[in-house]
Amino acid sequence: MRKRYLLFFLITLGLCSNAGVHATAQDTGRILVNVNLVQLNVAVTDGKGRYIRGLSPQDFIISEDKIPQKMATFEEGNGPTRSLIDAPPTPGTPLMQTATNPATPGQSYRSDTDEQGPYPQLNGANVFILFDTSNYMYRGFAFAQDSIADFVRSLEGANRVAFYSYSRDLSRAATLTSDRTQVLRGVRSTVAGDDAALYNCLLLTVKDTAHYTGRKVIVVFSNGPDNASLVPPEDVAELAQSTGTVIYMISTQLARDEPVSTAVFERMSKATGGKAYFAKSWRDEARAFASIRDDLAHLYTLTYYPASNPNRGWRRITVKLAGKDLQKYHLRTRDGYRLQQAQPSSGLSPVSAAELDPR
Repeated sequence: MRKRYLLFFLITLGLCSNAGVHATAQDTGRILVNVNLVQLNVAVTDGKGRYIRGLSPQDFIISEDKIPQKMATFEEGNGPTRSLIDAPPTPGTPLMQTATNPATPGQSYRSDTDEQGPYPQLNGANVFILFDTSNYMYRGFAFAQDSIADFVRSLEGANRVAFYSYSRDLSRAATLTSDRTQVLRGVRSTVAGDDAALYNCLLLTVKDTAHYTGRKVIVVFSNGPDNASLVPPEDVAELAQSTGTVIYMISTQLARDEPVSTAVFERMSKATGGKAYFAKSWRDEARAFASIRDDLAHLYTLTYYPASNPNRGWRRITVKLAGKDLQKYHLRTRDGYRLQQAQPSSGLSPVSAAELDPR
């Protein structure tokens, strides 16, 4: 019943029209999806949580449902995007990978200890900020606004930033833009209000990110649990995975003291390749935003055209590092996506919940 409701909700939102999905109606009424390109944002850290730089395409092994995949493009942090194939493949044609800037034998790998300028640059990142303005936010509202405003100012190299707020409904105070003044104006215009429908509003935000290519991130600031949503958090996480959207959650001690919300926030962020933070003070909030900014600046971005795969449902993605010397490092990324929803008994045509990120 839960899946049937979500399917109806997704149809209502019009997810089939998102860029990057080519849907073709067949005589049977089914909607099939041709996947263009899968994008993965991968964080690589050592045992102390320090970021590892200097990895090359040859250091990553990607598989989908245990089927080996060949990388199409590679990008380290804020470096240029490197194309590893001459042209997109035609259906059923294997990829030919070219040796573009191959790794140097014996290359050293180090944690990042230096910064370029006052903040790490975030070239090409589309950052959506979702701010809790529910009645949970009466305490510390101004401090939260200040932390978000500082975070917006620090995103100097980000491509574009959007600012949304939510209580029972979603407010798009500033749609995706490169104008920081407009975003800051949206932050300062927010007021605390109604019950919190976080998962409803987060689903709508994920839908918005699906229209864009490149690195897509949602940073959620929540001051408490969800008490008004109809959409379950598991479905929001699944849609975020399928659109290649990373979710970071920053919450306060109020949510931390609520075990269900704590588990949901941690599980949702982890599933998409993000992180969850629980702040005890406004200083912790500022540190959490700084950590997210640093994380975004050190992601490896990998893409691939999926090899032939008969699986029309959930596809599990596995990313590993090649060679014994790299096994000590830790990887964080999304672990899969759903290609197509199951056939509902209501007679509605199935709709794809996967919008994979083409370039």
